[in-house]
Amino acid sequence: MSRPLRVAIIGSGPAGVYASDALMKSGREVSIDLYEKMPAPFGLIRYGVAPDHPRIKGIIKSLHRVLDKPEVRLIANVEFGKDVTLDELRELYDAVVFATGAVGDRDLNVPGADLDGHHGAGEFVGFYDGNPLFKRDWDLSAESVAVVGVGNVGLDVARILAKTGDELHVTEIPDNVYETLRTNKAREVHVFGRRGPAQAKFTPLELKELDHSPTIEVVVNPEDIDYDAVSESSRRESKIVDQVCSIIENYAIRDPKGAPHKLFIHFFESPVEILGEDGKVTGIRTERMELDGSGGVRGTGEFTDWPVGAVYRAVGYRSDALPGIPFDDRKAVIPNAGGRVLEGTDEGAGHITGLYTTGWVKRGPVGLIGNTKGDANETVANLLEDYDAGNTFAPSKPGEDEALAFLESKGVPFVTWDGWYSLDAAERKLGEAEGRERKKIVEWDEMVEAARG
Repeated sequence: MSRPLRVAIIGSGPAGVYASDALMKSGREVSIDLYEKMPAPFGLIRYGVAPDHPRIKGIIKSLHRVLDKPEVRLIANVEFGKDVTLDELRELYDAVVFATGAVGDRDLNVPGADLDGHHGAGEFVGFYDGNPLFKRDWDLSAESVAVVGVGNVGLDVARILAKTGDELHVTEIPDNVYETLRTNKAREVHVFGRRGPAQAKFTPLELKELDHSPTIEVVVNPEDIDYDAVSESSRRESKIVDQVCSIIENYAIRDPKGAPHKLFIHFFESPVEILGEDGKVTGIRTERMELDGSGGVRGTGEFTDWPVGAVYRAVGYRSDALPGIPFDDRKAVIPNAGGRVLEGTDEGAGHITGLYTTGWVKRGPVGLIGNTKGDANETVANLLEDYDAGNTFAPSKPGEDEALAFLESKGVPFVTWDGWYSLDAAERKLGEAEGRERKKIVEWDEMVEAARG
């Protein structure tokens, strides 16, 4: 008797949901269980996007439509390696896809990185997005702050630090985040990038949005506007690069608008040391860089000390290793070939039957949503090819009821898609009482209670 192709996907962020969608669009009869460590789905879209970006959070609506389909089932509040193991999944599914994303912070690797007041951007994002895995309060006593990194995460961190708590209260932030942001003493935020405007990783819309706040004055030094032949070529070849450069140029030449909080974007300044006293951050030292004619930069030997009370590094996210799954520590990804998980990083390493990966844990934390969809399509195509050739698991319990029965037998308090609807309604009710669309529930047990109650 024929049965659906049974697939377990670990991670319910965009990568996991797009893999589910690709499987459902394959024309095969499929049955997908989407496992999620958190009590709520959507991964980095829920816990990695700044709360004042409802446009980006609109992506949740498209993810929602996928999860509403009967072929896919959410099983949240279940941690791989703890609540369910790979050996257990082998008995229940034909294949397992790892789509666990990246939430850790890459290191800055400069002297002084161990000082109190130096933070990973992801830590701060986890705080202000109400992620229950992160701390509930934050020291915002520094009047001048540095953010290292000229990508969108760096812009998000800088913008949140430069805004007032009341500006952000209209968003979905929980009470503890609002009360902390109300105490923010930052009046100057300095964003540092080691290369020039043409090499910045901002998107135009994010860059423009900095100026939407009446409390933020964006400042760019006209001396930082510099291009070599490679930079000019990048502008001609990419509309996005050209738009970013134009916006930065406009910031550099315009008249001040008199906003109380200054957000400086510094180019050609490479952090070389975090300065401190008595174990706490007191400044950051940068070396002035110059274009080398090939799109890169070289040091000039000119150094500047900037007095700041906190440093946030936004130099990239990093994926975490999973129990029993091969991991490339240098690249911080699961070693793979086209999404097929490999036995290791050595040349000639073979594919581990039945194991696949997609998203940031597959390729690293780069690219936009379109890249994530492409990742999912490639991985799913290879999974289907292997399935047709008989090169996947041979589960002994492939029935759709077996997985939930197994979790219930272990006493795991899993959260279903209906549970998400209950949690969603509870958060919307909290927000409605204050004239907001939603207010996040931040405590893990309270989330589970709202979902299962």
